Amino acid sequence: MQLAAIIVSLVLTAVGVALISRAVAQIYRFVKIGQPVPAGSRTDNPKQRSITLAREFLGHTRMNRWGIVGFAHWFVAIGFLTLPPTLAQAYGQLFQADWTLPWIGDFLPFELYIEFIGVMTILGILVLITIRLLSLPSRAGRKSRFAGSKAWQAYFVEYVILTIGAAILTLRGLEGAIHHVEHYEAAYFLSYPLVVAFRGLSTETLQNLIYLTAMIKIGVSLIWMIVVSLNTNMGVAWHRFLGFPNIWFKRNADGATALGALQPMTSAGVPIDFEDPGEDDQFGVSQVEHFAWKGILDFSTCTECGRCQSQCPAWNTGKPLSPKLLIMSLRDHAHAKAPYLLAGGGKDAEGEEKATAEQLAGVPAAALAEAERPLIGTAEENGVIDPDVLWSCTTCGACVEQCPVDIEHIDHIVDMRRYQVMIESSFPSEAGTMLKNLEKKGNPWGLPKKQRLAWVKEVDFEVPVVGEDIEDLTEVEYLYWVGCAGSLEDRAKKTTKAFAELLNIAGVKFAIMGGEENCTGDSARRLGNEFLFQQLGAENVAMLNMAFGEDDEDESTKLPKSKKKIVATCPHCFNTIANEYPQLGGEYEVIHHTQLLQHLVDEGKLVPVTPVEGLITYHDPCYLGRHNKVYTPPREIIAKVPGLRNEEMHRHKERGFCCGAGGARMWMEERIGKRINNERVDEALSLNPDIVSTACPFCLVMLSDSVNGRKNEGKAKESLTVVDVSQLLLESVRTPAVADDADADSAPEPEPVK
Repeated sequence: MQLAAIIVSLVLTAVGVALISRAVAQIYRFVKIGQPVPAGSRTDNPKQRSITLAREFLGHTRMNRWGIVGFAHWFVAIGFLTLPPTLAQAYGQLFQADWTLPWIGDFLPFELYIEFIGVMTILGILVLITIRLLSLPSRAGRKSRFAGSKAWQAYFVEYVILTIGAAILTLRGLEGAIHHVEHYEAAYFLSYPLVVAFRGLSTETLQNLIYLTAMIKIGVSLIWMIVVSLNTNMGVAWHRFLGFPNIWFKRNADGATALGALQPMTSAGVPIDFEDPGEDDQFGVSQVEHFAWKGILDFSTCTECGRCQSQCPAWNTGKPLSPKLLIMSLRDHAHAKAPYLLAGGGKDAEGEEKATAEQLAGVPAAALAEAERPLIGTAEENGVIDPDVLWSCTTCGACVEQCPVDIEHIDHIVDMRRYQVMIESSFPSEAGTMLKNLEKKGNPWGLPKKQRLAWVKEVDFEVPVVGEDIEDLTEVEYLYWVGCAGSLEDRAKKTTKAFAELLNIAGVKFAIMGGEENCTGDSARRLGNEFLFQQLGAENVAMLNMAFGEDDEDESTKLPKSKKKIVATCPHCFNTIANEYPQLGGEYEVIHHTQLLQHLVDEGKLVPVTPVEGLITYHDPCYLGRHNKVYTPPREIIAKVPGLRNEEMHRHKERGFCCGAGGARMWMEERIGKRINNERVDEALSLNPDIVSTACPFCLVMLSDSVNGRKNEGKAKESLTVVDVSQLLLESVRTPAVADDADADSAPEPEPVK
């Protein structure tokens, strides 16, 4: 038994170590296929990055959002990293059954730790196996977050962990028996029942059982190593190694998710100068090797857990996009194409092969065939990513928010869109109208600039316009950035007028840019037209800097950022000006209107007194909530309005469900599956509310359209309204004229003057 155990274990060890060494080298070379990133963008503040990594791993801060799953996974992960000493001890036991690790083998704290973590690893993996087994049949098809994952790989990894955990516990019992533990000892506080069970066996039998169990522990570990070495795209196994660098190299050193701003478009790691682009600049991604190396690392790290898929509004409404399946497709394609790329293969801008026939002579036929596949293409074209997958994304950020290993899905999707839009001119036809309107009129509807001021004539107070009523913004406290929807869309204009009236009531000095406003470029950028975004953004930044009194020739006139205050009712404008205009030289202090309104209510400058009766449910706009973490102000405003009873939808805050308008989807038809706004409204209707509230003009339009449709179908009560939070607040702050008249009629007649 001993000889067999030694031979089997050492042979597997030699093969496993050789293969894992080769696999690590392959993955390293493979990740380096990707393009460089801007200098310092992934390595700045190494101390903070290390703290972030330690916090996310040791605290399991992202996994623990999933309750018992996070708790169980923590013990499995900790066990994997800290139980290798038991593997070393198993090697020693092959040669001497009662061998223990020197120095620490009989150190009580070490033995207690091994006992506890060993048992908790077994319990943890049993919980995860049970969840997977129960999820697949109980949530068949698209309802399971595991749909599309490679099930055999997951089960293989899970049962390997279970077997190794059982071997550790069994060895502990055998060790106690062979070391003649005759009564309960703390060192065996969990394995003592096994010690008792084995205690009556002969020494020879105990030795043979130790040889056998040690061989099983070592053999299963090495078989796992061999299998994952031969499957470098086995993310469910490799994520336990690659997750650490993927988290360390994440976009934000402080641990913030890759949401909010999109990254500037780069070529070979250098931001593209759109005023004078280089001849060889690569616009977007048309081949997998055009992704940055962090993208390649992202793809390889995916553990196929499906948390992104379970939260994706496109997937949940029957569309072909699953963030998980997209990342898996890119990973599998990249790994299959890697031998071709590592041999020097690749196509130039004209589609000509860069490598010589001699260089490609040893490349497998499968890799050469994979290299011919278009990155974006239909099934008939043998494309890696179907166009319907690419254009289904609303960039809501649910995938990025939920991913436990910090994969940056939106950046990769937009990079692929950029090439399709700017080079191939291939995108949904309806979006072309929006782009033309932005180019010619500066707004998606193509309306004349003077229309941006039409709403001002509908209010009975003065709204100063920069350049007409005031010279610049030094005379007011806030610039109110009205935005395209707030100026031009009838439903959104109600929000604009309500917010302006609230500012007037509170005595806040503000002004607007009027016809000088252009679209911020949010939809153009997320559609993939980076050039148009740069153009619109540069015009807006120049206009804003001038309006804030900045003079390029006189540095002393420039206002500090804290004095350049902008308030926006549109989360898309808010996000773009606050997070993306700094890329264009525009540094401003930007807040959302709900943040300012909450502040004014707290200060007593706005006092909600008139009851607004009814049950209300609040919808979180993605670009206000997930992208910018503004969840509390709208809810606090609602809580201050007397009469309202707030009830949350099942999906809210970090797990809020998109309205369907983000990522330029506002301007595209929704032809596949259920409409996303209908899915969201149906969730709201399950609460039977009187009011559905939000804080975004895009959401307001999408939810209103769906509610009106549901009313026509008889599925929603006619009294149901969709309003912005500011409209609710204004209704409560105002003292109704009807109430004043009623009070006057009921007042006693004054006595005649004598």
